Amino acid sequence: MGTLARALQPIAAELAGVPRVYMDANIPAGVVSTVRTELGWDVLFVLEHDDLRRARDIEHFRLARELGRTLITLDHDFADAERFPPAESPGVIICIAGDERALVRGLRRIDREWLRVDGVAPLRGQVIEMACAGPF
Repeated sequence: MGTLARALQPIAAELAGVPRVYMDANIPAGVVSTVRTELGWDVLFVLEHDDLRRARDIEHFRLARELGRTLITLDHDFADAERFPPAESPGVIICIAGDERALVRGLRRIDREWLRVDGVAPLRGQVIEMACAGPF
């Protein structure tokens, strides 16, 4: 038997019509603001939720999965397939960026290449590490 959140994922995705992501606490707030306004993403940003600010990584992973949101992070711990099994994920993107500008450029590329596809959590079951540098 599935959860209510899982049952509602297709409906939420259809209503949103935009990428639905879960950004953890290490993503700068300015970057979150930019992807919301420039790219139109539906972002759940943990720093905006007191109960999630200090949650453990496994809790972020679980919640992103339950909500059908692609998890975007700078935390390389999420590459540990034993702790965070890719087959159980809604998709994890681990960004490697030297600064906020590089991170935003990388997220624009992620938007074009991976998140603008049909369906809930288009990267389900995948963990992608992406260097966000250079012109995109």
